[in-house]
Amino acid sequence: MHELSIVCSVVESVQEALRERKVERVEAVNLRVGALSGVLEDALLFSYEIATQGTLLEGSVLRIERVPVRVYCAGCEQESELASVQSFRCPRCQELTADIRSGRELEIKSIEIDEVE
Repeated sequence: MHELSIVCSVVESVQEALRERKVERVEAVNLRVGALSGVLEDALLFSYEIATQGTLLEGSVLRIERVPVRVYCAGCEQESELASVQSFRCPRCQELTADIRSGRELEIKSIEIDEVE
């Protein structure tokens, strides 16, 4: 389950980003996960609970924003969202395309915190 190692990296990154701040607790971590990232949402959520135990993130929520695959078609000269990752054909003209513009993301979008006053 590589999702556990991914979540452990996310937890470390969040803790590092907050090291200099006076944070009481983390409320939520918002991730952007591309459809081509090879990451299972359920496994991320399950792993998050394990990886946050005993940290500043314990009890926080992991929110996942799914990012669809968008490709650029040279024939149409337009960017389009693919209906499925099973076919990399332009939805307009059916031309094959490998020019992926989004869908590989795996990034921390934002962190919601309670700061000490």
